[in-house]
Amino acid sequence: MTLYLIPTPISEAAFDTLPPATAEVARRLEVFVVERARTARHFIKRVAPLRPLSELTFVELDREGGLTPEVVEVFEQALRQERDVGLLSEAGCPGVADPGAALVALAHRMGVLVVPLVGPSSVLLALMASGLNGQRFAFHGYLSPKRPELVRQLRQLEQQARQHDQTQIFMETPYRAPWIFEVALMALRADTLLSVSQDLTGPEAFVRTQPVRAWREQKLTLAARPTVFLMGKSSAG
Repeated sequence: MTLYLIPTPISEAAFDTLPPATAEVARRLEVFVVERARTARHFIKRVAPLRPLSELTFVELDREGGLTPEVVEVFEQALRQERDVGLLSEAGCPGVADPGAALVALAHRMGVLVVPLVGPSSVLLALMASGLNGQRFAFHGYLSPKRPELVRQLRQLEQQARQHDQTQIFMETPYRAPWIFEVALMALRADTLLSVSQDLTGPEAFVRTQPVRAWREQKLTLAARPTVFLMGKSSAG
């Protein structure tokens, strides 16, 4: 038995960029552990349009990405039957800024082979495009939705970026991204480098890295789209 970690497109418009070898694995599997069954079925229908979905098994992780009794039961049954399993998240790479780590950990405990497949990751794409330090970086997921705590977190990350030349990465949902951006411009030092990546691989992709000072001068209103933010120390040190 093998657990395949299957990346999915992070933009519907970029579906055809999925590596053929990754799509081929998804086509032949019959059992899937997924973040959301509806999205997973749509993905499989795209890669295997002629395959009846009724022949396939989809079981969801819990809301926090953890294992439910049903997930464990399906996984153990697949192991007994020597059937491979695919792990799918909503978009991007399972286990990287997305659920799935709990299932992968279970697979390791049970001695199941784990095979990660090639595909898009918004975090890595944003880092690649930022021009910031790609040798030392840290990912922090989502920051606080409360303004005082968010300001504290942003300034703490800024200090880490400056002291260690370590790129700090965090992400946000579309409806909160403009607010996060507004608070960041208020809280951060003028010469701190701030990179913003939105709708990566999509038709309206946007990537820009510049000092906070420049962002303030432009008075840009950020669009409400999935966003990855990166922070680095200024070029002056």
